[in-house]
Amino acid sequence: MRDRFLRAGRRAPVDRTPIWLMRQAGRYLPEYRALREKYDMLAMCRAPELAVEVTLQPLRRFDLDAAILFSDIMIPLRGMGVDFEIKHSVGPIVANPVRDRRDAENLRVVEPERDVPFVMQAIRLLRRELDGKVPLIGFAGAPFTLASYIVEGKPSRDLLRTKSLMYGDSAAWHTLMDKLAASVSAYLLAQIRAGAQAVQLFDSWVGALSPRDYRAYVLPYSKKIFDALSATGVPRIHFGTGTATLLELMQEAGGEVIGLDWRVPLDQAWDRLGDIALQGNLDPAVMLAAPEIVEQQTRAILSQADGRRGHIFNLGHGILPNTPIENVERLVEIVHSFVVETLR
Repeated sequence: MRDRFLRAGRRAPVDRTPIWLMRQAGRYLPEYRALREKYDMLAMCRAPELAVEVTLQPLRRFDLDAAILFSDIMIPLRGMGVDFEIKHSVGPIVANPVRDRRDAENLRVVEPERDVPFVMQAIRLLRRELDGKVPLIGFAGAPFTLASYIVEGKPSRDLLRTKSLMYGDSAAWHTLMDKLAASVSAYLLAQIRAGAQAVQLFDSWVGALSPRDYRAYVLPYSKKIFDALSATGVPRIHFGTGTATLLELMQEAGGEVIGLDWRVPLDQAWDRLGDIALQGNLDPAVMLAAPEIVEQQTRAILSQADGRRGHIFNLGHGILPNTPIENVERLVEIVHSFVVETLR
């Protein structure tokens, strides 16, 4: 197996900087869009054969160093009793939002093999299909990000209902977060048992919080998840957006790898966090620019890394739907051709 992704996650020497892309399996690929004309998003996530096909599509085109399971962070929530749909161009719409402590208490803790067996089946199939060529990454949404959907009932930029519950009904908030932490822990452990060789915790909306609120209302629950996974030995990636003020707290919560968005330079993050693996961090919008701009921006990030152990190249968030295929091809070529004598 080409294991440079796993080695970088453990800060071991690598021959080239590894690269994978968030949302590498998905909507920028014409073959994915062809499938979406036949199936809706949730149907594809729940059908192991389709999830496997979509996961493998980018690997057929690009020389990527890891596969990531095609799924959605909302998938395990049905097992908790959350009724939702994913509306095209909108996102998750929750029919029964949590608005008080009784709502939170009525939620169940996910039992993965009972509630989402198709996810584990897809992982097992993928390990056979990948046949050791590259590692497979599993993932889940972090408690705060999942809570924001459950409480708001739909995507929200200001998260006013979420923060109102957090500040105004701490008993309801902590009940909700405790159940989410237990569910996400069980879900990720089940993915690892099924064959995931690394996992990423996505906290996409946590940048809406101050450091004080993150420590009080979020950190204990993210830490519970990382602590639950510690004995597995797989690399654990902790990713969020808008987290420039939260990096030290995210490191405290856990994970061998901290995923960065594009707002924090790699070298500054290392100055702040010390010897830890970092993932990132090209602005996804750069991928819409001319190829020479993609190359310039990519080389600037690689120069910042300067061959330091523990760099995994990625975007600062998911790849955008209108990203040109040729820019992705060029990006991967640049990352793999950029050899630094100090790479070690």
